[in-house]
Amino acid sequence: IIIIGGIWYGVSRKSVEEGVIKIGFIAPLTGDTAYLGENAKAAVELAIEKVNKEGGINGKKLEVIFEDGKCTGKEAVNAANKLISIDKVPVIIGGLCSSETLGVAPIAESNKVVLFSPCSSNPAITEGGDYIFRDYPSDTFQGKYGAEFAYNDLGVKNVAILYCLSDWCTGIKEVFEKNFIALGGNVVARESFEQGAKDLRTQLAKIKNVNPDLIYFLSYTGEAITGLRQAKELGIETRMLGGDAWDDARIRLEAGDSADGIMYTVPNVLSDFPQTKEFKSDMREKTGSDEILMCSPPAYDAVMLIAGIMRKVGTDSTAIKNELYKIKDYQGISGIITFDENGDLASANYIVKIVKEGKAVPYKD
Repeated sequence: IIIIGGIWYGVSRKSVEEGVIKIGFIAPLTGDTAYLGENAKAAVELAIEKVNKEGGINGKKLEVIFEDGKCTGKEAVNAANKLISIDKVPVIIGGLCSSETLGVAPIAESNKVVLFSPCSSNPAITEGGDYIFRDYPSDTFQGKYGAEFAYNDLGVKNVAILYCLSDWCTGIKEVFEKNFIALGGNVVARESFEQGAKDLRTQLAKIKNVNPDLIYFLSYTGEAITGLRQAKELGIETRMLGGDAWDDARIRLEAGDSADGIMYTVPNVLSDFPQTKEFKSDMREKTGSDEILMCSPPAYDAVMLIAGIMRKVGTDSTAIKNELYKIKDYQGISGIITFDENGDLASANYIVKIVKEGKAVPYKD
C-alpha cells in the first residue's frame, strides 16, 4: 500500500512539475441519458480549450478527466473514488443526474473535494455539504413553477402524477404536489414506475379511469417515448406536462405525433450575454448540431468559474470552496450566477415549451 501510494504521489508531483492541473467530470456518457452527458462534455471541452488558450491556470495547463456516472449513484461513486483517490483532483464537475450527485456528495464532503454540479436539481442536494455546489436550479424552483403554471395558466384543478423512481423524479414530484395542493388543486392519482421501464400501460390505464385535467409526467427520455406512445394507444387525450429532462429531440423524433402537444418546464439556461453567441457557434462546430441541451451552458460556466478561482487562490480545494461562496452576480453563458449559503443558485428563471409538429417552441397562452 505504501509503495502504491508512493507511486501515485510521484505521478501527482510529476503532473504538477509538467505544469498540468487536473479536474474531474462525472456524467452519464452511456445509457438512456447519455445525450445530456455528451452534450455537456462538449461544452466542458470548449471551456477547457478557452482557459488554456488564455494561458491556463497561471501558466499551467488545465485538463479534465471524464468519467461515466451512467445516471446512477453506484456508478458515480465508483467514478468519484477513482478521481479522488487515484487522480487526486481538487474539483469534480458533476454529476449531471441527481442520483449521481447525491451518491458522490458524502464522499466529496468527507475528502474535502469540491463537487460542482451543472445539472442536478433534487432539493436534497441543498443539504449535501459545505463542498457541494450547483449552478443549476433546485427543483424547489421547478416544482413550484410547474404547479403554478398548471393551476394558474392552464386552469387545471385535478392532476394525476406519473413519475419514475429516481431522485430527480421523486424530488420534483414532492415539490410540485405540495405547491399544487396549496394553490387549491387536487391530486387524483399517483402512479410510479422504475427508471428504464418499458411498459406503462397499467399506470396509464389507472390514470385514464380517474379522468384528470392534466397528467404531470416525470421521466427521462426512454420512458417518455414509451409512455407517450402507450397513452395514445390507450386513447388518452389528456394534456401532459413534463420536466426539464424532456428537453431532448429524441422524444419528439421517436414518439412522433404521440408527442404533439406535450409541454414541459425547463430553465432558461442561455443568457443574452455577448459571449453566448460565440458559445452557440463553437458548440455547433464541435457537435455538428444547433442543439444545446440544458446541462451544457451551466457545465461551461462551472469550468470557467473554477478556472477563474484557481487563478486567484491556486488548487487547494478548501480555498476554492471558500471563494465559490463569494460568487455574486457572475455573468455566465447560463445567466447571472449568485450562490446562497448552501451553494445553491439564489434565483432561477424557467420557461415552458410545447411540442408542435415535431418542434419544441415556447408556450404562449
